[in-house]
Amino acid sequence: MTLKPSLQISRILHAGYLFACEQTSIVFDPIFENPFSRNCHAFPSVRFARERIAGMRPDAVFISHFHDDHCSFESLELLARDTPIYLYCQFDELFAMLRELGFVHVHALQTDVAVHIGPFDIIPREAIDSEVDALFHIRAAGLNVLNVVDSWIAPATLARLAEDAPWDMVLWPFQTMQEIEVIAPTRAELAPASLPAEWLAQLQTLRPRYVVPSSCQFVQEPWSWYNHAMFPITYAQFAREVGAALPDARIVRLNPSVSVTLDRDRLAPAAPLTWVIPVGEQDVDYQYDPLITPPTTADIARHFTPLTAAETERALNYCRSGLLVKYRDMELPDDSYFAQARRWQLTVHDHVGEAYHFSYRVHGDAIDLDDNDGEPDWTTAIPIAKLHAALELGESLTSMYMRINDHRFAPAVDTALADADIIDDPLIRCLFNDAFGAYQAAQLRRIRQRVES
Repeated sequence: MTLKPSLQISRILHAGYLFACEQTSIVFDPIFENPFSRNCHAFPSVRFARERIAGMRPDAVFISHFHDDHCSFESLELLARDTPIYLYCQFDELFAMLRELGFVHVHALQTDVAVHIGPFDIIPREAIDSEVDALFHIRAAGLNVLNVVDSWIAPATLARLAEDAPWDMVLWPFQTMQEIEVIAPTRAELAPASLPAEWLAQLQTLRPRYVVPSSCQFVQEPWSWYNHAMFPITYAQFAREVGAALPDARIVRLNPSVSVTLDRDRLAPAAPLTWVIPVGEQDVDYQYDPLITPPTTADIARHFTPLTAAETERALNYCRSGLLVKYRDMELPDDSYFAQARRWQLTVHDHVGEAYHFSYRVHGDAIDLDDNDGEPDWTTAIPIAKLHAALELGESLTSMYMRINDHRFAPAVDTALADADIIDDPLIRCLFNDAFGAYQAAQLRRIRQRVES
């Protein structure tokens, strides 16, 4: 009896997968940490058998983009250094850091250029934000699988992908993310109550046999209000709406460690990954509450471990001087809210909720401390622990608990703020503009210190 060609697909975490065909295995966007990205906790919860991962020898690793929940050096460190790494990234610095970590076969991916590994053809496809990420077209065993990762498909790419319809499987990033809305909750609009229409239209174009709700599978700390505010789309809603739009498709949930075997005729269960260990109930769903009242930044700050005196001084000195230097070195967009002279108030809260206030006069590319007691035109609040983490550990905006313009402004200021872009915030710009690879650089420093000690 001749066995049908088949492809085994196993979920790791977030956008991480292990694909196996014949004797070849490929890992996509591997995350072997819980929590990852400092405070993204696996949902459902898992732990990792690090010693088993260290013994794993994938034939290649493919990384879709540089974000820390897709490219983590703490995870990659577990792999043999002769493992080929294929990375989609526009910045040479990250390739250099991977080589510094010890990997000897590091390759840059180009859209629409196939990489051949054993029975696999891996073809990066263009995403809407092509400067940041790519999606993966995976061919093996006569099957076509599309791993959309967490990008949006560019229109030209969709037209090309339609030529391969019907797809055998699509891994779709099913949760929209309120990462900007939680920063300014008093000014955010309620999230739409349904999936984006573009998603359903694109899936109908692809006509997949199987759809896997993928990516964005995490919560924050147990006390965090983000756990009811970040993700408005649940598994149940995704299955309901996609099922209605694609009545011939099957929606398949793959929890971490779960494996399936796909062939031309069916999808069947397979042995789970032994190094991803489920913890507790696995078929959990996000409990979104659009009417939740967020706690104050002072209350949030009380949850974090106190900084040392030196760490506190590092963060406060940044507010007094380092931030000014950084801001003056950046070029302000012509349509910026701060193209006009504005008074900006930055408030930093320590572990007991005490506030340190800094007032600045901002006009274009110019910024100075302002001792006048006038009313602000823009406000920013942040826990000092998170400010320090951004400066020293490369922590990302998603987990900063920053709060912007949570203030009663004068009517004229409120009118001006209605058209302002939240990410025009001076602190966001100073911490994250031109700060490529900060998270991986901080990881590399910690790994180097461990090795040297």
